[in-house]
Amino acid sequence: VQLQASGGGLVQAGGSLRLSCTTSVRAFSTFAMGWFRQAPGKEREFVAVISGSGTGSYYATAVKGRFTVSRDNAKNTVYLQMNSLKPEDTAIYYCAVGKSQTIGGGWSDAWGQGTLVTVSS
Repeated sequence: VQLQASGGGLVQAGGSLRLSCTTSVRAFSTFAMGWFRQAPGKEREFVAVISGSGTGSYYATAVKGRFTVSRDNAKNTVYLQMNSLKPEDTAIYYCAVGKSQTIGGGWSDAWGQGTLVTVSS
């Protein structure tokens, strides 16, 4: 399984970015998709997840109300709209494939190369 994340860049605090992740996984709509991030010197952390159908989602407390996860099953793509960005959002963002279509079903071992988001103060 290949995962290709894109859309990262440098943005000022308060700005917005939209990340995309395209995957080669078959039967894309039968898998939940998620976003994780890893800041310099820190462990990778969960950001958001969306169910296979796109009807359910869940967010980390740190991003709730600012980030929105969505997906286009016809394009095998998941998105992360990030608004009101803060310097502490600076990290490499990775997308992940769930083990099932439901939220909370765990994650596969496939990780893409990630995309770097840098938020300046």
